[in-house]
Amino acid sequence: MAAAAGAPPRPASGLALVDHGAGETFLTLTVAGQGCAVPVPAVRDVLGAQAITRIPLAPPEVAGGLNLRGRIVTAIDLRRRLGLPPRMPGEGAMSVVVEQQGELYSLLADAVGEVLPLPQAEFAPNPPTLDPLWREISRGVHREGGRLLIVLDVERVLAIGG
Repeated sequence: MAAAAGAPPRPASGLALVDHGAGETFLTLTVAGQGCAVPVPAVRDVLGAQAITRIPLAPPEVAGGLNLRGRIVTAIDLRRRLGLPPRMPGEGAMSVVVEQQGELYSLLADAVGEVLPLPQAEFAPNPPTLDPLWREISRGVHREGGRLLIVLDVERVLAIGG
């Protein structure tokens, strides 16, 4: 189905994009209370809690695999990847499905927020006080309202053990 004339473009995930000119558009998410953002062009889908099958001998950051319309998707637990405390038993996680080099991965977050254009003027490099693990996987930070969003580099997040 074609988009209506004048309607904002839609990424593969079906999330509406609004182009404000300067900067990139990001999907915001929360991991253990910390605001994070991933570039919308990398996002393919956003899912609620999913059944995840554990993968034997996988690194601890790999929560397992899930089935997305017949495709097996590797689920990465962002809490483990970022060195944060695990979720409480029974707490579900949202899946942000991203594509990297033709493969699909699910980034497990506590909550998914809005799609926001983040102006380049509000972008800053990683502060020197940011935890080294976070610095390794972050493209920088954005001040958005009264909060600080860590902009995740999807490729680096997925580089487990590398």
